[in-house]
Amino acid sequence: MKPILETERLLLRELTPDDFDAMFEIFGDAETMRYYPQPYSRETLEAALQRQFKSYAENGYGLWAVILKSENKFIGDCGLLTQDVDGVQELEVGYHINRQYWGQGFAPEAAKACFDYAFDTLGRTRMISLIRPENLPSRRVAEKNGLRIEKKVLWRDLWHYVYVLTKE
Repeated sequence: MKPILETERLLLRELTPDDFDAMFEIFGDAETMRYYPQPYSRETLEAALQRQFKSYAENGYGLWAVILKSENKFIGDCGLLTQDVDGVQELEVGYHINRQYWGQGFAPEAAKACFDYAFDTLGRTRMISLIRPENLPSRRVAEKNGLRIEKKVLWRDLWHYVYVLTKE
């Protein structure tokens, strides 16, 4: 499958049904999903994957597979999601990396590519990331990419910071 984005170490491409098992290693893992209400079941993950396929068709974007070029291996997802935040449609960069690859800078690298894509290709001037206050690793990813907290919101029944990045 043709990459959508490429960084020094990563390729980002559309997810496929073949990515399901590698995704379940992430979304089914209690440690990785500790800032979510619970890890995903196989059924929940299948529904989430179908939402991404629908988003590709309707929007031309969604969460994309993150492939580590040196190993040609699926290590997570990162991409663009439309979110309703306090009645406003926002474009979010979200990311999930297999914990075997945490602490190596892959999440900030993939997220930066997605922010650049949204600004340069989609012409966006404002992007967000929704992050639970206690999720310090994801907050560091956002801050490394220059995002700043705009406000705290109750989103999907959990408190989140709305991190914002703007481009003039």
